[in-house]
Amino acid sequence: MGKAIVRLKDIADKTGFSTNTVSLALRESPRIPSPTRELIQRAASELNYLPNHIAKSLVSRETKTIGLVLTDITNPALTQTAQAIEIALAERGYGTLFATSNNRLSEEIRAIELFRSRQVDGMLIYPTSHRQLDHIRPLRKANHPVVLLVGEPDSGLDAVCVDDRRGAYKATRHLIEVGHRRIGFFDSSNPLGNPEKRQGYRQALTESGIGFVPAISVDPQGHSTTRGFWAMGTMMNVQPQPTAVFAANDSLAIGALSWCQRHDVRVPDDVAIIGFDNIEYAEYAAVPLSTINYAADVVTRMAIDRLMQLIAAGDQLPEPRVTLIDPELIIRASTRAGS
Repeated sequence: MGKAIVRLKDIADKTGFSTNTVSLALRESPRIPSPTRELIQRAASELNYLPNHIAKSLVSRETKTIGLVLTDITNPALTQTAQAIEIALAERGYGTLFATSNNRLSEEIRAIELFRSRQVDGMLIYPTSHRQLDHIRPLRKANHPVVLLVGEPDSGLDAVCVDDRRGAYKATRHLIEVGHRRIGFFDSSNPLGNPEKRQGYRQALTESGIGFVPAISVDPQGHSTTRGFWAMGTMMNVQPQPTAVFAANDSLAIGALSWCQRHDVRVPDDVAIIGFDNIEYAEYAAVPLSTINYAADVVTRMAIDRLMQLIAAGDQLPEPRVTLIDPELIIRASTRAGS
């Protein structure tokens, strides 16, 4: 049996005031004298009273909650982003409901439907696939405020995100500029996935007259440090071996660093390694890791600002807008010549 819900009437019975007076006092109304407000608030605390937000939402048509869908809560960059979003929303008076798709489209759809049933005021979504968004577009057409944390200019949806293609281009270009021409790459080869980093990598190679070598483009079949360790071992069995590796995230890159340590491969003398995201561990790896910075604070601020604009717009949403943030290249010892 559930615990009894404390009502305004219970506080009124305890204090001897009317329910209207109790309601005003709990809302800090100046119409109620300060001693009376304090007495009623103290009684409410003793009874463990909590405001009925469901009832409030029926009146205001707001629940003051935002749904956040991530692909993988174990991804350090996404964990950092989730924390930043929760803090920023709390400062604006909103609570955050979390869900993880675990990189499965069916789970993403389920999470979105759950948030809709909870009548959240808006959603922030990191989609499993940048290409499969047909389940999200109807939300916008129905005037549900939604902002993606990755996106394409022609998606028809609002998005605020780091420009993955540009970041991958910068990472690969850096390796070329320090003298490398046989550059390996770790990322998913799934055509329905998120190909922007692969596109940036190949663009940098093409501009420098370097041919793409499929044998040193390895699908790690995951995004973890363990998968990076496995992918590095697979790649280093190819002859001739690559002299540099670009990993699609820092966890993969740290796994590659670990493989090199285990097999007496010197970084960066024998092989240079660069990652993507600039997670905390990157700077403190055995060989500090060069990377592309995922500006979680900037993404958070701009995405929430846009979501608040959509919520305020009501039933007349403005035209969708995609904001791509140009990421910063961070050079550390893992690619620096003479380290």
